[in-house]
Amino acid sequence: MSDVTLPTAKGSGSLSRRMILIAAVWITLLLAGGGFALDRVLKSAVTRNFDDQLEYVLTALIVSATIDSQGDVWFTREAADQRFVEPGSGLYWQVSAPGRDGFWSRSLWDRRLAYGSPHAARTVHSYDSRQFGAERLRVVERDVKLPGSPVRWRFQVAQARDGLDAQITTLRRTLVRSFALLGLGLIVLAALQTFYGLLPLRRVRLEIARMRGGHANRVEGDMPIEVAPLVEELNALVAHNEKQAEEARRHAGNLAHALKTPLTVIMNAATADADDLAETVVREARTMRRQVDHHLARARAVGRRGSAHSRADVWPSLESVERAVARLYRHVRIDVTGPRDLAVHVERQDLDEMLGNLIENAAKYGGGSVFVTVGAQAGFVEFLIEDDGAGIPEEERVRIFDRGVRLDTGKPGTGLGMAIVRDVAEIYEGTVSLEESEDLGGLMVRLRLPAAGVV
Repeated sequence: MSDVTLPTAKGSGSLSRRMILIAAVWITLLLAGGGFALDRVLKSAVTRNFDDQLEYVLTALIVSATIDSQGDVWFTREAADQRFVEPGSGLYWQVSAPGRDGFWSRSLWDRRLAYGSPHAARTVHSYDSRQFGAERLRVVERDVKLPGSPVRWRFQVAQARDGLDAQITTLRRTLVRSFALLGLGLIVLAALQTFYGLLPLRRVRLEIARMRGGHANRVEGDMPIEVAPLVEELNALVAHNEKQAEEARRHAGNLAHALKTPLTVIMNAATADADDLAETVVREARTMRRQVDHHLARARAVGRRGSAHSRADVWPSLESVERAVARLYRHVRIDVTGPRDLAVHVERQDLDEMLGNLIENAAKYGGGSVFVTVGAQAGFVEFLIEDDGAGIPEEERVRIFDRGVRLDTGKPGTGLGMAIVRDVAEIYEGTVSLEESEDLGGLMVRLRLPAAGVV
């Protein structure tokens, strides 16, 4: 016997890895955007605080400034910060005007702050400057017209940015480290959440492995509400497969038992060299054929029932069967009535076979009139097939469903029609019963099949 290789599912990557990667990318993007925005806010706040200190000194200079008799500026009090008198200290002030001798702090020594262009506004202006080369400055300035002065003086205070840049660097370093630690913590949290969240799926996998190893026949244990429907469907599928396997074994056993007797008769006749051997073979072969046809019909119905989406529209099936039977029995009048939008949870082929057997029997054994009524009844679709024939005695109505039973042997047939209808209807969880027709006086067959919703 050659080895059979089972197809394996193609993997498309780890679900956990995907979830963690998505979470990591999203967390990184959010933290990067938030960190950038926070960096701008903190940098602006620190710079604003730095400018406020310089502006405070600038205001103090303006308040203490006055014009002497020569038209020059002098201060009623000196700036209190010692750095203004230390050359190159990094803190400077300067008062200047076009065409006038300016005044400046001793810390400037032999350097001067650039005057620049006049300001139309009277507010304080702040800006960065590289006029001293490697020493970057932060400058605040304001143009003021002092009382008694015909010109507008520019008051400037400048300070090296070293301290400001050091504060911004410290803040950024702290911000990056904090956000990196926060991002790492969030990613670890996402990983733990993913691992814990997908743990029930791993349990399901282990349970399936136990089922395959023969240690269990169902997925057992409490599951979260999100996974419970999956487990229920899986258990239902396993139960369905077990039922189908059991039915297949039973059908195989029944068929073997049904064929055993005819084969025994044929072998005995052949061994005994009986005179009626040919007749015996033909008779028993017909019996075996009926049994094979019956079990094949059941097997087809069981196989097709495996589809959860089995659905057949009732009216097209009725019209198809009515046309086929009308061609065989041209003297029979067949009337069909009922809603046209009904559907059943049955495969179309099986519905055609059941209706075909019932309507053909009504046409064959009736008196020339067949009336088919279809309607909806509490989750089922009900078919009433009535004829005007002699009917079937009540004591014979149960026996007619047995395989090979024919009450009228004068007409052709195998005696399997009603048995097939009953078996196929039961496979789809339907029923079939025989009653007396009140309107036509003959037999009425009541077939009930599960209804399908409107799509």
